[in-house]
This record gives sequence, C-alpha cells and structure tokens, in this order.
Amino acid sequence: MCGIIGYIGEREVAQVLFEGLQRLEYRGYDSAGIAVYDEDELTVIRSEGKLINLWHRLKKETLRGKIGIGHTRWATHGRPSEENSHPHTDCHGKLVVVHNGIIENYLSLREKLLEDGHVFRSETDTEVIVHLIEQHFDGNLEEAVRETLTEVKGAYALGVISAEDPGKIVAARCDSPLILGVGEDEYFIASDFPAILNYTRSVIFLDNHEMAVITDKGIKVMNTQGEPLEKPVSQVEWNPVQAEKGGFKHFMLKEIHEQPRVVEDTIRGRLEEDLSEVFLDGLNLSDEELNNFDRIVILACGTSWHAGLVGKFLLEEYARLPVEVDIASEFRYRDPIINEKTLLLAISQSGETADTLAAVRESQRKGGKVIAVTNVVGSSIPRESDGLLYTHAGPEIGVASTKAFTAQLVAIYLFTVKMGRVKGLIPPAQAQEMISELRKIPRHLETILEHNEYIQELARKYFKKRDFLYLGRGINYPIALEGALKLKEISYIHAEGYPGGEMKHGPIALIDENLPVVCIATRDRVYEKTVSNIEEVKARDGIIIAIANFEDTEIKSKTSEIIYVPKTSEALSPILNNVPLQLLAYHIAVRLGADVDQPRNLAKSVTVE
Repeated sequence: MCGIIGYIGEREVAQVLFEGLQRLEYRGYDSAGIAVYDEDELTVIRSEGKLINLWHRLKKETLRGKIGIGHTRWATHGRPSEENSHPHTDCHGKLVVVHNGIIENYLSLREKLLEDGHVFRSETDTEVIVHLIEQHFDGNLEEAVRETLTEVKGAYALGVISAEDPGKIVAARCDSPLILGVGEDEYFIASDFPAILNYTRSVIFLDNHEMAVITDKGIKVMNTQGEPLEKPVSQVEWNPVQAEKGGFKHFMLKEIHEQPRVVEDTIRGRLEEDLSEVFLDGLNLSDEELNNFDRIVILACGTSWHAGLVGKFLLEEYARLPVEVDIASEFRYRDPIINEKTLLLAISQSGETADTLAAVRESQRKGGKVIAVTNVVGSSIPRESDGLLYTHAGPEIGVASTKAFTAQLVAIYLFTVKMGRVKGLIPPAQAQEMISELRKIPRHLETILEHNEYIQELARKYFKKRDFLYLGRGINYPIALEGALKLKEISYIHAEGYPGGEMKHGPIALIDENLPVVCIATRDRVYEKTVSNIEEVKARDGIIIAIANFEDTEIKSKTSEIIYVPKTSEALSPILNNVPLQLLAYHIAVRLGADVDQPRNLAKSVTVE
C-alpha cells in the first residue's frame, strides 16, 4: 500500500516522478504529491484524490530540478486530504519525507515533538518522521535519518531529501517494500518495479533495517548502524510493454485476456520431455526432504487464500497429505502447531503481504520449512523463505487479481504433481495424463474468452441487481468464493460465495425472483448434487446463471442463463470456471461506471496490518 518513487539524474525530475506514480497508482489513490529540489529550494505540490488531480496542479507550475521524490497514498492514519498527503515537510520547509508503512509509536513521539515546539500540519503518523529528522539534523542527512530510525517502531519505507544537505536521497526500509533502480548515470527508489521499467531493469533489493544514500555518482547501502553492505544488482525479467494497457480499455480486461499466455509461461521449462516429471528447481528441497513432510499448511490472504483452498483439494487427493489453509492474518495471532515435519506454502502475488510475511517468520521460528508461491522474485516473502515456486504472471496492475490467481492455480497444480510423484502415489502414466490436460488449458481459456460478448450481454441484463449468490461444490467451492469477491471488489455489489451443500443452512432464505444465483455446474463427481441445488433455486424463482460444459444438454432446461466452458479434468476445472466469473464481474462494474482498475478503498499490495 502506498507508492514511493524517487529519482536523481539528468532528466527533468517532475516528469519522471509523475510517470512513476502513474505506474504505482494501483498501490493507493487517495492523494498524491511530489517534491523537487532545485537551486537551494524545495518545491512540494500535493493534491487530494486520483493522480489526475495532481497532474492539473503540475500543469500550472514550471518545475525544474534533477532530484526529487513522489508518493501516491492509501490512507491509514488521517482521512484522504491535501494536508495528509505526502511528501511531508519539516517546520521550515527544508526537509521532505515520503513514507509507506505504519509508525506504531507515533502518538508518544508526536506528543514529545509538540512539547519541543514542532508544528504539525497533518493527522498522519508519517509527519513524526520528518520532525524527528529535523530535530536530529546537524548538516548530515544520513546521520539524522539513522538516529530517527532508532526511535520509531513499526513498518517503513522512506525516501528523504533536504535543501540543507542537497544532492542526495536517503532511503530506508523495514517491513515495507523498497527497491533501488540502477540506470546509466541515473538512480531511482521505488515501491515496485513498474515505476522504473521504462528506465532500467537493474535493481537492488533493500532488506529490513537497511539504508541507502543515492547520489548522481551511485548508491551506497549500509545497515542502520552505518556499516557498509555489498548488495548485488539483479535483473528484472518484466519489460515496460507488460505494464501498459496494450489497447484494452482497462488493465483488468487486458490481464484477463493474458491468461492463456500466463499458463504457458508458468508451465514452460518445468516439464520432462515425456511429461512424466515436474521440475521445480527453486524449491531448494530434495525429493527426500519433500517426502519426509507429513503435513502441509497453506498461508495466504484474499484471492491467494482461495488459491490455497483449491490447493488443499489437490494436495490431499494426489499427495495424501493433510492440508490446512490458514488466513495469514489469523495464523500469526494464535500459537500454531508447526514443527520440522511441516511444510508451509506462503501464497502472495506481490510477495510483500504484511500478514503473510509475519506468518512466514512465525513458521520458521517454530522450525517449519516455507516455500513462497509468488509473482515477484526479489520480494520479501521469497527472500525470507526456504524455497520459491515462481508464478510467471508478469506485472499485474489491476487491483483485483485475475491472471496472478490463475498462475497460482497452475503453480500449485504443478507442485501437486511433483509431490504425488515424490510420494510414489502418481505413477508416470498418470503424471503424463495430468500434464497433458494442463497443456490444453491455454487453448480452453482462449475458447472461453471468445465468448466475452455473450458474458457482456449477461452483465447488461443483471447489472442493476444489488445482491448475488455464488454456489460451488468440492474443488469449485473456492471459485464461488473468488467469483463473489471479484464482484464485490470492483462493482460494490453485495455478493456471497457458499458451498452448495450449505445453501439450505441459511442462504436459501435470500432466494426470490430478484436474486441472481451463479452456480458452478461443470461435470464432476458432485455434478448431480449441484443440479439438485439448481432445482432448489429454481423452485424459489431465483435467477440461475450456470457455468456448464459445452456437452451438457441436460442442464439447459433448469437454468435462466448458461455460460459454457470446455471440458477438462476435475482437478483443472477451477482454472476454467473462474474466467467467466472474472468477465462477468468486469462487465457489470463497467456498466455501473465503477473504476475497475482502482476500486475504492482497495490497494494492490497490502503491506500494512
């Protein structure tokens, strides 16, 4: 949450900062601002609301300068307003700070600073940082920041510049993501890769309790005690084109249509030529070590948690291991039973989800081994885990996850085949069959996407409904949850996902002629049970929207609407059944005039509690 960008080099900094914020706006869009240094003067321009409001302000200014910092905000402390937007300044306007995270002891610090005569202009926790730096400053910005960090408790990613110690950006990080970009005679700080992809793909990852001093000569990294550190420069695989809309109206629609390629990319290079084996080199665990685990715990939040629920069905069936799926924000606040025989999968698109990261640390403290399932290789969770199962989704800009979820499902499926082979429960012929079915998924997804116009027509018919119910059974119950979540996230329509068998335990009371009920009814072992649920909805005049296989002629007479999908194995059906629900949510939200890519109150990466 919140996006930070900083630049020092020969370009006009205001343009670099604004373009960087455009590519980070998915991290927060309550307010935005930039600070530019030029000729002994700091200029700060801020605005409430979306980034376009900042652009209107900038058009009225003539900003010159080669060094600056910017921020786009997701509000935690203090309502969205110009006063609460970043960058924040000290009492004399000589020092500016941008911050992502939460300072937990800000109230006691603020009280002390007020007693010392500092004047506060905002309601934010961030402002205590800039006043602490001001209090410690004696001409050396780096030292003032270091002393400040000894007093603050909580999470932070910081960018700081000063008119009294010019020519540098001081950055620091603890439990909030921050990367350093290395260009040709130019350098960057950023919360995420898309902000700097147009300029460089060479990055340095800051770890917790590390600082950096960035000048036009280069980057120095040290720990918060001032001891210099040698940090490698890594290359990011993503390219700038992946972070653009590519002719689509919204990033979300583009990312839905990218899913056939994402499946292919996540499979590529991981299969034996005869399809009997799966290679997952990044796990950093031998087959013998994998075989010794007697239990799996999956840790995740939101959409990733739904992927974990699908993983439970897969791993229990094919690897015969007991699997628990924990919401990471709950896991960390109890005393979970973890030991050296426990394997944990931490699923996070960004690799920075604060609750999942805390759960990883708790698991390792108790002796468990952790494999990160993530889309960003150099992010915090994989760097602190024992192994990595990388999903090759590319940058996902839309706040509501689509292609990253699909990539997670594919990665977990591959991991399931690997575990089944290691355990001796999946013979080579069965592995070949499972992988062959997986390789057909991209074409099946293309077939579904070809029916986009039909789903758009369904959205036109039902977009005025204010409640939806989603039903699924077995391995597709998590897809009912995910379908309901997508609709809630981007259209603000109330929607609930339920296992079909639970309908008679409460939700059936909601059903009348005004309630659309989306039923996942593809052919599997519980197909007849799902059809019984559909009959129950029909008997109460509910509007039935079914997801069914093309070959299913029986279901047509029982439903109001049908979205057809190709037939695949039951284990892979969640990947196909989810895509029509993504499209339905998208088209309903567009009909309602909602901001699909940047839904209200949400941010892409939840890096604070």
